[in-house]
Amino acid sequence: MFDKYIIDPASVANTGPADAPTGFSFTTKLGYYRGLGLSMVEDLKVSIDGEALPREAVLFDEGQGPLTLDQMEEAFDRRWAFGAPATITVALEGGFPKGEHKLTLQQRLRISYMPFPSFNNDEKVISF
Repeated sequence: MFDKYIIDPASVANTGPADAPTGFSFTTKLGYYRGLGLSMVEDLKVSIDGEALPREAVLFDEGQGPLTLDQMEEAFDRRWAFGAPATITVALEGGFPKGEHKLTLQQRLRISYMPFPSFNNDEKVISF
């Protein structure tokens, strides 16, 4: 429903030193129409040109400090509100690749009244 708003393509930026980036970050929004506790975000899969980046390389920050995806599983006291931007940071030597590439994010969400997880996907072409 809100999948086309998940990735903000204008927010993609390299992290670390300008001459030797250690990763990249981008802003994301929840693809579900209500807020969720962070422990209900089962997975965030980041890919570039169809190649999945390691789960261990992904950090999530809804504004209260970065968490690994494993830490999010136990973040019972933190919420991601609908419409609120969050930052995903990915450790990737050299940062986001130069040129035109497809950035994909899949959100796997556990919704209390649904007997199966919700998969929300967005893909944007990024020129860097």
